[in-house]
Amino acid sequence: MTLDIKSMLQPRVRDLPPSGIRKFFDLVNEMKDAISLSVGEPDFVTPWRVREAGIYSLEQGHTHYSPNAGFIRLRQAIAEYLQRSIGVPYDPRSEIIVTVGGSEAIDLALRALVGPGDEVIVPEPSFVAYKPCAVLTGATAVPLPLEEKDEFKLTPEKLLSVLTPKTKALVFPFPNNPTGAIMTREEIAPLVDILKERNIIVLSDEIYAELTYGSKHVSIASFPGMRDRTVLINGFSKAFAMTGWRLGYAAAHPDLIGAMYKIHQYGIMCSPTTAQYAGIEALESCGDEVEEMAREYNRRRRVMLKGFRDAGLDCFEAKGAFYLFPSVKKTGMTSAEFCEKLLLEEKVAVVPGEAFGDSGHGFIRACYAYSVENITVAMERVKAFVARHRADKQ
Repeated sequence: MTLDIKSMLQPRVRDLPPSGIRKFFDLVNEMKDAISLSVGEPDFVTPWRVREAGIYSLEQGHTHYSPNAGFIRLRQAIAEYLQRSIGVPYDPRSEIIVTVGGSEAIDLALRALVGPGDEVIVPEPSFVAYKPCAVLTGATAVPLPLEEKDEFKLTPEKLLSVLTPKTKALVFPFPNNPTGAIMTREEIAPLVDILKERNIIVLSDEIYAELTYGSKHVSIASFPGMRDRTVLINGFSKAFAMTGWRLGYAAAHPDLIGAMYKIHQYGIMCSPTTAQYAGIEALESCGDEVEEMAREYNRRRRVMLKGFRDAGLDCFEAKGAFYLFPSVKKTGMTSAEFCEKLLLEEKVAVVPGEAFGDSGHGFIRACYAYSVENITVAMERVKAFVARHRADKQ
């Protein structure tokens, strides 16, 4: 008897599409002189003090498991950071859990909250993991298309249009990957009025909270009545340039953190010990480095925005994260066609907008977490590419 492994797989796993980001990342690695603007990873090295703290922890022989929820000193540092950055108090012993990156926190929260028969609202375009994590629980992921005319912000009208008695959770992905959109206090307030009248938990992914330009990040958890209705998710990858350390966290009501803790305990056990020691140093000592990186990202943002507009592409001015989301509709190409031809003809890698949801069709994501020199060359190539294809159509 021939064993048919594929038929034995769980359909909800077997039918998941692969990440649309990694395809272009893999291709560009095989091309000489290619410039990748595809992967959302800082080009900065982790600050030296953070690396030194990790090294010192190894030298001291701190190579054992940590408590399942993370070292209490790290959880205290996280609580202090949240208090001073968004003004929300959390008990480090019962309301914070340290995870393997922000992605694990998203997965834990959804697995603790939803299952078959529940609906999870996922505003799109957004990070590729939200919908699959919801689907893997057996819940229904309900896409909520956001629009360029609204600067890809979530409006009360759009939220009301998808709410049903089955709605159990709302993903709140701001500052947003891939669009760079942010939400101001005035824009969040009417959403809070809607949510407070319903039994809905908000998954607020605030991984880019330190990377906003022109206005300070506002957490939905900071609104009266929303702290216990929110799972605040954050991490160290973006602001502290610590992607490879795989360190994140969630802050929420003790009952919800307790449920997430059980899943984490059985599935992961604990976050990397070395990374936790490094994370303590990052939160306690690296504010200046974070501000400096944010200033540099802002400079790169302006260079790339001008580059896309000079190339003749419409691009709204993103105010957060480190991405731009220009429209390529004027070229007559689909997003996928644009990205594939740009990579083959000009050796510049960007990501089709539909990788982040169907509402991303007609757009591309470009990351400016790269040097100004690389961005400048890439924008020159984009300009030449667009001009050449427009000439071909004439």
